[in-house]
Amino acid sequence: MAKGKVVLAYSGGLDTSIILKWLQDQGYEVICYIANVGQEDNFEAAREKAIKLGAVKVFVEDLCEDFVVNYIFPAIKANAIYESRYLLGTSLARPCIAKRQVEIAQAEGAEFVSHGATGKGNDQVRFELTFYALDPKIKVIAPWRDDVFLAQFKGRTDLLNYARENGIPMPSGDKPPYSMDDNLMHISYESGNLEDPASAPLEEMYRKTLPMNEWADEPETIRISFRDGAPTCVELKKSGEQEKHPLKLYLLLNQIAKRHGIGRIDIVENRFVGIKSRGVYETPAATILRCAHLDIEGIAMDREVMRLRDMLSPKFAELVYNGFWFAPEMDFLLAAMHKAQELIDGWVDVVCYKGSCMAVARSSPSALYNENIASMESVEGYNPSDAGGFININAIRLRAHREIVMKTPKERLASSSVFKGVTYQ
Repeated sequence: MAKGKVVLAYSGGLDTSIILKWLQDQGYEVICYIANVGQEDNFEAAREKAIKLGAVKVFVEDLCEDFVVNYIFPAIKANAIYESRYLLGTSLARPCIAKRQVEIAQAEGAEFVSHGATGKGNDQVRFELTFYALDPKIKVIAPWRDDVFLAQFKGRTDLLNYARENGIPMPSGDKPPYSMDDNLMHISYESGNLEDPASAPLEEMYRKTLPMNEWADEPETIRISFRDGAPTCVELKKSGEQEKHPLKLYLLLNQIAKRHGIGRIDIVENRFVGIKSRGVYETPAATILRCAHLDIEGIAMDREVMRLRDMLSPKFAELVYNGFWFAPEMDFLLAAMHKAQELIDGWVDVVCYKGSCMAVARSSPSALYNENIASMESVEGYNPSDAGGFININAIRLRAHREIVMKTPKERLASSSVFKGVTYQ
């Protein structure tokens, strides 16, 4: 007896192909869903493979523009970065993918959704929190946490034997030495020799940046324009070429960053599930955009708004990393970030060269920078003598603290319970 319809997030790879057949063995009617978020895959071949393996329907969904406009750009506006280094390429893609999966399940009357994420990683959390946030009644089949599946597949050998028995095409050529997740924002590399944090990655591993010995020998200057904190145009200063379409300008930045080797990081990070993991990432375009966005804020954003926003940015990144994109607290933070970005307009010139990018010029119609006030040659709108009162007011508590220290017996300050701070010297 059929157990009902399930929408499977399908890649065309060996693992999700095995899951497709296994779900059929368990009595489910399987609808495959292939999300295109810019990864270098043969989507038509994956669709045909799913049909041959028994999928009743296959949806191939192009989510690239949605990914850029509704996930990447808001993260850029928030200056989101996890643990000061990771720009969240996988974390941002998962809610984008999972949202469409839920929509397909609802349209097809499917009671179940399924994915191939492992039971040790972050992706299982990101997928499933999105599923439940968007459809509280949805049921999730996670094979890599399913006792029946785990009893049947105790290791790689069992998976390969099952594939042979069920006519599932085997991967050709050598197995990649790394586990990779690819999309238009980034590519990540894990496992293999990278599990040893003391082992440096090989140069030939990188795919979104050229090898170091092929990085361009001439600096390249580009101009990035912003409106309300979101990029609206990329111009190559040398050729005058411009791109204003959100997806196309993002892909153009990827190309620029690739030839200059921009966007590589190698980190050990803290997973939400409590495990530390080593990952190497290439995030080309977003690295340039972050550089330019921070710079346009410097000239156009109010100081106190910036300070408040900077307090919220780490929490924004944490929520994205942990899978809480569709959560009330994220709604609050998105509203705050969008408000903070009002009138963050203008352009920034960025020089790209040999693995780095640097903002070198900027202009904004809403600039809070006043050249006359800032100049050492002018006193327009600012009286230097006022600084004396400003200093005296800020020194009141410092003087009071020092007087207390001076009145305190030396033996009290020398006791082990007192931290020897700099103010006690």
